[in-house]
Amino acid sequence: MESEHGMSGTQEQRTRPVAIVTGASAGIGEATARALQAAGYLVFGTYRRPPATRLTGVEYLACDVTSDESVETAVGQVLAKAGRIDLLINNAGVGLVAGAEESSLEQAKSLFDVNLFGVIRVTNAVLPTMRLQRAGRIVNISSILGLIPAPFMALYSASKHALEGYSESLDHEIRGSGVRVVLVEPAYTRTSFDGNVYLADQQLDVYQSARTNAEGVLRDEMKTADTPELVASAVVKASSDVNPRRRYTAGRTARQISLLRRFVPESAFDRSLRKQLRLPA
Repeated sequence: MESEHGMSGTQEQRTRPVAIVTGASAGIGEATARALQAAGYLVFGTYRRPPATRLTGVEYLACDVTSDESVETAVGQVLAKAGRIDLLINNAGVGLVAGAEESSLEQAKSLFDVNLFGVIRVTNAVLPTMRLQRAGRIVNISSILGLIPAPFMALYSASKHALEGYSESLDHEIRGSGVRVVLVEPAYTRTSFDGNVYLADQQLDVYQSARTNAEGVLRDEMKTADTPELVASAVVKASSDVNPRRRYTAGRTARQISLLRRFVPESAFDRSLRKQLRLPA
C-alpha cells in the first residue's frame, strides 16, 4: 500500500514537471531555479556550500558533483520525493584565469572534475530514469569560450570545449530514448564567477604582465556583463522547446561572437581577439 507521502509526491509530479539544477545557490543556477519554478516546474536545487538565501518553492539538496556517492544520494532523494526527473540543468562549474603552463596537472584535473566529469556524473545518475520514462531533457551550461580560444583561460576553455563535444555526441546516443541534450552558451555574466576562480598554483614571471591584463579584461567585462536572469531565460527556452536546437547562445555578445567565429576569416578573428585581450599583435 502506498504511503500518504508517496501518494502526495506522485500526485504532485503528475501535475508539475520535475527539474534538478546543480549549483543553484547563486548566480546563473539561482536565477535558473527561480525561472523554472515560475514556469511551473518542481525544482530541486543542489549546492556545495549552503545558499545565503533560499528561494521560496525550491527544494535544496547538498550535492558535491565531484563525488559519485553525493550525486547518487541527491538524485535518489529527488526520486523519493517526486518520483520522476524531467529536466536536468548541469550548471555547477568553476573558473581558472592562468596561463596553461602555470597550472599543475592536479589543478587541471580538479577543474575538469567539476566542469566535465561532474556533468558526466550527474547525467549518468539521471539517465536510467529518463530512459524508463521515455522522456527527458538535459541542458548543459557551456560558455562561448567553448567555441573560441581563451588565452589565460586555456584550461577552462578546454573543459567547455570538451563539454560541447560530449553533449553533442550524447544527444545522438540517447535521442532514440526520447531524451535530448542541448547546450546554453553565455558570454560574460554578472555572477560570482569572478570571485570563484582558481588562481594558478605555479605562477611564472614570464606570464605576469599578460595574465594581469587578462584579469583586468575579465573585471572590466563583468561591470557591463549580461545578467544571470538573461541566461536563465535562455535555459528555460532550451528546456521547453519541443524541437530543441543544439545550441542556445545567451545574450547579444554571445550571439555576436558565435557569428564572428563562424563567418569572419581566421586571421581577422585572431587579430581582434588579441586586441581585446591586450596582447601584443
